[in-house]
Amino acid sequence: MPALVLLGAQWGDEGKGKATDLLGGSVDYVVRYQGGNNAGHTVVVGDQKYALHLLPSGILSPGCTPVIGNGVVVDPAVLLSELSGLNERGVDTSKLLISGNAHLITSYHTTVDKVTERFLGSRKIGTTGRGIGPTYADKINRVGIRVQDLYDESILVQKVEAALDFKNQILAKLYNRRAIESGRIVEELLTYAEQIKPYVADTTLILNDAIDEGKVVLFEGGQGTLLDVDHGTYPFVTSSNPTAGGACTGSGVGPTKISRVIGILKAYTTRVGAGPFPTELHDEDGEALRSIGGERGVTTGRDRRCGWFDAPIARYATRVNGLTDFFLTKLDVLTGWERIPVCVAYEIDGKRVEELPYSQTDFHHAKPVYEMLPGWSQDITKAKTFDDLPKNAQGYVKALEEMSGAPISAIGVGPGRTETIEINSFL
Repeated sequence: MPALVLLGAQWGDEGKGKATDLLGGSVDYVVRYQGGNNAGHTVVVGDQKYALHLLPSGILSPGCTPVIGNGVVVDPAVLLSELSGLNERGVDTSKLLISGNAHLITSYHTTVDKVTERFLGSRKIGTTGRGIGPTYADKINRVGIRVQDLYDESILVQKVEAALDFKNQILAKLYNRRAIESGRIVEELLTYAEQIKPYVADTTLILNDAIDEGKVVLFEGGQGTLLDVDHGTYPFVTSSNPTAGGACTGSGVGPTKISRVIGILKAYTTRVGAGPFPTELHDEDGEALRSIGGERGVTTGRDRRCGWFDAPIARYATRVNGLTDFFLTKLDVLTGWERIPVCVAYEIDGKRVEELPYSQTDFHHAKPVYEMLPGWSQDITKAKTFDDLPKNAQGYVKALEEMSGAPISAIGVGPGRTETIEINSFL
């Protein structure tokens, strides 16, 4: 009765969508457990490309039930727009389930997000401006609006008024913005209620029953390990927990029911937004990785910062998530380099450091220590087995596996759904 967690082992954008979709045919439920429409997955099915922002990737697998868990923050307008877009392309979205305990992103959350980021100026964090952080802040401050509140208008009115009492003071007195009328927000939210209602369910009960019945449940993280609000490069992080522990709190399924934790690793490293990035490249190699890898954010549209593979980050992800396996993606992007640098440690204040430093200051000053691995020039996109890869590509994978602390059980050799080498089954 496997319950699996699938998550990003770097700063996100590692290819979780492809990995989730690859497993989708064998999985009964795919669960998003954190984040919101600040995340994005690109999934290629045949000659069709799908960009998913809020919906679980399993929605593209006919036999799978996609679930938005209680740990997700939901923008109802984005949700309905994404569902409509998939329906127009012939995708059946009727199986979707949404936790009644998930919190809603309102228009005042996006307003607060944008004006706060502008106010910070050069100290800005690099948020997507989609209201994610302010929604999670309201959740922690106990003034959040949940999906279930849409179905009790008197409670909804009280909660919106309570949330806006303080926010309007801030908007008017600090940011010189007009106060937001609570009645308009309530009216806006109620327009979504009936459209969303068919999907709302007690997802915690459904998921626990499914696992007890021997069904396969896959928990899908929205961002990467180093964007975790507790374990990431704070404060340049998201506002939730994409690490493995977040799968439990964000779904209501206990940790004893999780049987496997799979980390998605890109064969090099990228990140979007501000924050430290030891192996970042500002040269022709960085531009080549960006161009060949198509490194542009699915949700943000921003170019991703690119750099070489960082082994201390991979080891850190193994440690904080309890990873049992890795799925290595985008190995094909590295085809053509004569030698490929891999960061094996850092130099901080003249000392060699093998692990990710806990100090923000140390990590900001970390300089990568590189080991050069031989590259390959052969096209690997048609490879079906590990032995089909060129010897140097095999050596690169084996070296990354040894440095990262968990077995590499699958390798992405191209963007297509079938362009994957499976070494060990995840199920």
